[in-house]
Amino acid sequence: MKCIYCGCEESRVVDSRSTEDGNAIRRRRECEGCGRRFTTYEKIDSVPLMVVKKDRRREPFDSGKLRQGIMKACEKRPVSVADIDKLTRSIEMKAYASEQEVTSEQIGEMVMEGLKDLDEVSYVRFASVYRQFADLQNFQEELNRLLGSRKQ
Repeated sequence: MKCIYCGCEESRVVDSRSTEDGNAIRRRRECEGCGRRFTTYEKIDSVPLMVVKKDRRREPFDSGKLRQGIMKACEKRPVSVADIDKLTRSIEMKAYASEQEVTSEQIGEMVMEGLKDLDEVSYVRFASVYRQFADLQNFQEELNRLLGSRKQ
């Protein structure tokens, strides 16, 4: 690490600690050349995750948007905010575990799978919007799939 005072490239770490949010490490360094101290921060350099939409457009992954969709499906249902946050975080981790891109279809399926275990009414609400049911027949087919998976 180059000293900000004299430009010397030799320094030693005097103290290291995590930042308050835990997303970086603060290091106090002492220059081997001039003896002055300075602070550096080290943090993870992450590659942005891109979502490939149905029309093939790409946009950055937004966990806030994901959480909002789950919240809407769970509105007026006995689902805690902690459970919604846990599901959101779980889906976010799965998405980041994939390559640098994930499709909106993959995200939708992950949400449906999570909602199926969390609250079946929320699952049906989300499915009705996500699958864009055209008529009652499509809705009935989804309910039958849900009931069929319950019996297994």
